[in-house]
Amino acid sequence: MKRPNLLFIYTDEQRYDTLACYDNRAIDMPNLNRLAETSTVFDQAYVTQPVCTPSRASLLTGLTPHTCRMTTNNLMLPEDVKCLPEYLPDDYVCAHHGKWHLGDEIFRQHGFDEWMATEDSYHAFYRADRDQAERSPYHDFLRSQGVEYALPENIPELVRKRFFRDQVARLPEEMSRPAYLGNTACRFLRDRAGDGQPFALYVNFLEPHMPFYSCRDGQYAPGDVTVTPNFLHDLPESAPRRLLQHVAKFRKGYEIDKPLETEAQWRALFARYWGMCSLVDTHAGRILQQLEASGLADNTIVVFTSDHGDMMGSHRLLGKGNMFEESSRVPLLMHLPGQTAQRRIKGPASQLDLVPTILDAMGLDLPSELEGCSRLDAVCDGAENLDADVVIEWHGRGTGRRPENLLQPAASDEKPAVGADNPDSENIRTIITPDQWKLNISSLGDHELYDLNNDPYEMNNLINDSGRQALIRDLRDRIQAWQARTGDELMDLPDLR
Repeated sequence: MKRPNLLFIYTDEQRYDTLACYDNRAIDMPNLNRLAETSTVFDQAYVTQPVCTPSRASLLTGLTPHTCRMTTNNLMLPEDVKCLPEYLPDDYVCAHHGKWHLGDEIFRQHGFDEWMATEDSYHAFYRADRDQAERSPYHDFLRSQGVEYALPENIPELVRKRFFRDQVARLPEEMSRPAYLGNTACRFLRDRAGDGQPFALYVNFLEPHMPFYSCRDGQYAPGDVTVTPNFLHDLPESAPRRLLQHVAKFRKGYEIDKPLETEAQWRALFARYWGMCSLVDTHAGRILQQLEASGLADNTIVVFTSDHGDMMGSHRLLGKGNMFEESSRVPLLMHLPGQTAQRRIKGPASQLDLVPTILDAMGLDLPSELEGCSRLDAVCDGAENLDADVVIEWHGRGTGRRPENLLQPAASDEKPAVGADNPDSENIRTIITPDQWKLNISSLGDHELYDLNNDPYEMNNLINDSGRQALIRDLRDRIQAWQARTGDELMDLPDLR
């Protein structure tokens, strides 16, 4: 029997509740909604760590962030850690189009035969032997369209002759990253229809990641955006210090000239975010249509997910990097060849299980080093619950330069201070159980317990509830057992007794 192909579409920073299968019918997402109608929908899918690089590493490797040594942003995925294409038979043509964010951004690696990079702003994080003057194919495309560099002439050429996100986000749709990726992915599929070779194609859209504006800014009116009960919910003074610090930051704005204090300001931001989601849907739809037109759909596994969510005003927070549902929970769809109806998997599930599930669906043996489990039976039949805990990790942030700040002096290599005076040094381990309890254990003592059955928007922290202490101890012990199984030695759990 011919092994199936793989089309893996993933976005950056897309909330789970942006699709109709997650009860959002107000946002225009016709193509991904149509895919969901004939896919297995994971109702409650979680990332392994709610920030780009660690999450992407798990998506590609089937390993936890601490195991593959990718615990914070802008690290280099080690060469001895395999990605899914490196487990496939040699006759597969493997391609990665779009953002990578696992080191050496524009250079082909880890079993991929074709590499269509779109991000030129990570050159500060290349290995020493890489040429920082190299540019991505998307850069070359923009130059061919006559797009000029936006930075002033007094900026060093190595930096000036690049297209940064603020500039690219303002381009017309036909020059946008999503449109470009639609073009490259459709070309790849036409090529595979012509040569008949099996393939694995990964397409990653940067959108709806910040800067939170695009060619679709006017698609939605701020008043049309639907919000959840925790939208602009004020956290109590007893909330984790890191979260309170971030709330104060976002009141001032996510950029100097973009304050986020009033509901109108937050809604305007959210409306632009919706526009970016719809922009992705349009060009993901082109790829799915080309898959059909090329005669490849009947033998192709299709996956759609994101590397993390975005708070978008929930608890007055923005972005990711916390354990709230809006940050750590993502859409996850898997369509198997020949599937004609929607199936659903209820209860918590981990993206850690994607690599083994895909390999299993391809009829391949599962490598012993993978830390996730194949969920192929549940994908084929649906499931009321996977009956397994999900654990998420968070590692305190380092001091590395962010791509947005390349014009600033490099940060010190010294480690940041650890402790209550630096909330960003906080380590967290979170467990979500099949019966919907969620415990966040903090290295700073800022623990949280939520009953997701009765408090799905996490507005009532029960950590000090005297009637929950036995439960808290049990959940803490289950996290510790998970640490022992996965070799997580990066956080010593407090006793909580």
